[in-house]
Amino acid sequence: MKQHDLQPAVGSTHSKKRVGRGYGSGSVKTSGRGQKGQKARTGHSKVPVWFEGSPSKTNSIKRQGYKRGVSFNNPNHVDYEVINLTRLAELDGDTFTPEVLTGLGIIPSTNSAVLPQKIVTLLGGPEKAGSTTRLVKILGVGEINRAITVHAHRFSASARQKIEAAGGSVVELMAYPEGKGPQAQSAEQAQ
Repeated sequence: MKQHDLQPAVGSTHSKKRVGRGYGSGSVKTSGRGQKGQKARTGHSKVPVWFEGSPSKTNSIKRQGYKRGVSFNNPNHVDYEVINLTRLAELDGDTFTPEVLTGLGIIPSTNSAVLPQKIVTLLGGPEKAGSTTRLVKILGVGEINRAITVHAHRFSASARQKIEAAGGSVVELMAYPEGKGPQAQSAEQAQ
């Protein structure tokens, strides 16, 4: 047997460390907290992460602009309502549009509030954006064995292939009006 093979007995427990109970215990005067400082005080674990010592208006974290890095929320990000082929195969009918899927309860009924304001403006305002403004993406999880026509804003490559292989068709709706949106803006900048 080697030292790294030693394991505690199954079900065994040990008492918690009692600090400040005499010099023989090994942690006496400062009870393992070291010398002075905020971390030696009671309640130091409840200090918020963003607290920097004072509620000053010149606090460095509060003076920062938008958050950067992994937690950054892109104001132009658009969420798609994702629907798999398995779900479409379970439904009756041969034509599926965002409005039909909303009527069946597959997509929540909503208003233009779910889209970024920039996109609602590109669509011509809340009135022209319509009552069903959620963008739909079809994924190829599952199989389809009948011909269906699907209207959606995005299709994965496997979903498009499986629908067309079953004799159906896909109609890709525009998420943006003609000549608008990120792709059009990128094309303008390239020229």
